[in-house]
Amino acid sequence: MNLFAEIRVLVIDCLDALVADGRLPAGLETGAVTVEPPRDAAHGDMATNAAMVLAKPAGLKPRDIADALAGLLADDPRITVAEVAGPGFLNLRLAADVWQGIVRAALAADGFGRATMGQGQKVNVEYVSANPTGPLHVGHTRGAVFGDALASLLDFAGWDVTREYYINDGGAQVDVLARSVYLRYLEAHGQAVSFPDGTYPGDYLIDTGKALKAKAGDAYVGQPEDVWLEEVREFATDAMMALIRDDLAALGVTMDKFYSEKSLYGTGLIEAAIADLDSKGLIYKGTLEPPKGKMPEDWEPREQTLFKSTEFGDDVDRPIMKSDGAWTYFAPDIAYHFDKVQRGYDQLIDVFGADHGGYVKRMKAAVAALSGGKVPLDIKLTQLVKLFKNGEPFKMSKRAGTFITVRDVVDAVGKDVTRFHMLTRKNDAPLDFDFDKVTEQSKDNPVFYVQYAHARIASVLRKATEEGIAVDDATLAEADLTGLTHAAELKVAQKIAEFPRLVEIAARTNEPHRIAFYLYEMASEFHALWNRGNDDTSLRFLQSGDSSATQSKIALIRAVAVVISSGLGILGVTPAEEMR
Repeated sequence: MNLFAEIRVLVIDCLDALVADGRLPAGLETGAVTVEPPRDAAHGDMATNAAMVLAKPAGLKPRDIADALAGLLADDPRITVAEVAGPGFLNLRLAADVWQGIVRAALAADGFGRATMGQGQKVNVEYVSANPTGPLHVGHTRGAVFGDALASLLDFAGWDVTREYYINDGGAQVDVLARSVYLRYLEAHGQAVSFPDGTYPGDYLIDTGKALKAKAGDAYVGQPEDVWLEEVREFATDAMMALIRDDLAALGVTMDKFYSEKSLYGTGLIEAAIADLDSKGLIYKGTLEPPKGKMPEDWEPREQTLFKSTEFGDDVDRPIMKSDGAWTYFAPDIAYHFDKVQRGYDQLIDVFGADHGGYVKRMKAAVAALSGGKVPLDIKLTQLVKLFKNGEPFKMSKRAGTFITVRDVVDAVGKDVTRFHMLTRKNDAPLDFDFDKVTEQSKDNPVFYVQYAHARIASVLRKATEEGIAVDDATLAEADLTGLTHAAELKVAQKIAEFPRLVEIAARTNEPHRIAFYLYEMASEFHALWNRGNDDTSLRFLQSGDSSATQSKIALIRAVAVVISSGLGILGVTPAEEMR
């Protein structure tokens, strides 16, 4: 039940009535007409911009349209006040029974706030996709949480979602991994080893080296690289992916599909993707201009095979094959996305780290070319996470073997705290993760404040049950809610009403952080109502001797719990039943 959408339908119906009555010209485009919460709650419950956006095409003054529209809106029983403000803004106040109905709807609906805007369209969300060279570090955590929450949000809003991880196992980094594991293998055989620059000296490979010894015995000891590289590479990659899967599980992330880059080589898939572009006249041989900042004497022009990415908004055409006939890094990425298009997705979303910002235009150009512009690609960049503890920042470096892993963070503060805090900023804004602040019990800690609200409600429900009051949703949905008329109670119901609208906005913009922001606001309204009950006994949830009043108030806070639980579910966070 999206109340804002329902009132917008009423506004459009009233505009149609004005057209039928000859007070507005026919053929007006109403797509830009909105109904939303006013910037200042003192102005009303909702506001519409209808008069402002239609004035110019209608050839009328905004206030004249607003006055006529207000008269018709006021005739609807849901509207108690339709007030024109300023040059033509229209503020609305709704009847108390409308907000009481929201409470009832939240309790009666199976999945209050769920949307159908996705209409079952298939969307592929690719995220994490870290190189399989070690366990996930905290830099991967944000992308993992953001991508997973986005996938859940889109599912909640009606899309058919596939969560996908692209395994970068086709490049030189897995050869480096194999050589590093081989050194640990020799170490497991009692040899003294040193790690050359460019290898991975992390202790996390010690067990992998021992496991390789258990599997292969001494078969690779003293053997040249060409004897063991391929087999050790596969063994090491599998071992690292097992670590990564465990890390994802600890974070509450489950992928639907793992796609191997290696599967693109020697299978004709890269060739097929490039052939598709070539058939569209988008592949040619040419020489690029020297990169910015390069002096001519530092750069040697050479002919390469290029993709006409500039025809799709890129800054320069991109090489897909080097002069020696080897594929560039871009070629398998094109093939991978060609495969996604071929799998029939209606929409693609890639979640990249901030260091991949330069890849956005070329990747969008490739998908636009491969799909004939029919499959949109949205690329979301996640900015860096800075860790703080005891006032000192943590440093990360996988090559040095000293880095903070996903598991370190989850073990320190828990999955739920980690996930929620990673969504307290928009994905492209830097994020500070302070181990002390994310676990403190205060209003300044959003995850605590939201969980505390849910736990408080759970405690009231338990106490009501002990007193013999039915608190199941079916009973509460049928309760007499007419006593919910206090402004503080209606304010809570109004915030509940915003949830379905917020879900649609967050899904439309691919911004799950909006859910976290909303939950903090919802919790704030609930805590404010709780505190009002300390001074005004009529606002307390348990009304001694009045089971009907108690049930209506419990219905209100149970509706709050429904929304908080749904929102936390989207974020992948388990609602707290009690605080410990």
